[in-house]
Amino acid sequence: MKIYIIIPAYNEAGFIGETLLSLINQTLKPNRIVVVDDGSTDNTPNIVAEFASKYSEVSLIKKDPESEKHLPGSKVINAFNEGLKSLDEDYELICKFDADLIFPKNYLEVITKHFQEDPKIGLAGGFCVIEKQGEWVLENLTGKDHIRGALKTYRKACFKDFDGLKPAMGWDTLDELLAQYYGWKLKTDKNLLVKHLKATGKNYSKSSKYKQGEAFYRLRYGLIISLLASAKLALKKGKLSFFSNYMQGFFKAKKEKRPFLVSEKEGRFIRKLRWEKMRSKLF
Repeated sequence: MKIYIIIPAYNEAGFIGETLLSLINQTLKPNRIVVVDDGSTDNTPNIVAEFASKYSEVSLIKKDPESEKHLPGSKVINAFNEGLKSLDEDYELICKFDADLIFPKNYLEVITKHFQEDPKIGLAGGFCVIEKQGEWVLENLTGKDHIRGALKTYRKACFKDFDGLKPAMGWDTLDELLAQYYGWKLKTDKNLLVKHLKATGKNYSKSSKYKQGEAFYRLRYGLIISLLASAKLALKKGKLSFFSNYMQGFFKAKKEKRPFLVSEKEGRFIRKLRWEKMRSKLF
């Protein structure tokens, strides 16, 4: 299967080289690796340019820096979409990868097999591990039924069904919800462990703390599901104060009548899916 990879990058000079090496040395080679430099102020573009001069599959796009701060969702997806514009349509799998990952050598080979073995799989991914006290352990945000935003691989037909990635907080949940709305399956592989070299959210600004609650509102979760999702996420992150932040973001978005990311029909499907998942975990 023809694989295209897009890597948004902002000040990743300490990591991007290792990421590219791990992709270039895959047992199944990707056809294209596009790195979108999003206005880096360090050596990131020079490192990528050096790789591009040696490996034909690697290319660099320099995106004009945006005035927005490094908020979760919008900035990274705007960069991803810039990379997408530079590619043709001759691919079967499209990947959105972060610039601070080290992939096992067989990552793309195994992921591709999952898509080949089940034509209803629309998204697939492994799991992120981080280093703690000399050991690589699962990142605490990792769930067995969720593919982390750092390492998404989409089947082209699925990607087209939900019209690509939306530049908003919650994009990496929205894609999975809409994929299921259109009848696609998600696939996670617990044996594919990808080293995540930088903690998630390290560069997020203080103003981003309300964005998660805003995302719950814009996904049409409704109040009850948003309360439960906020509590769960705050517990997972080990900071109960986050619960208040998330709900403040929810009510702020509601008061301001922020535009929804999904239609009413999609919202009903999403709420039903969420309730079914919660019931299955309880019972």
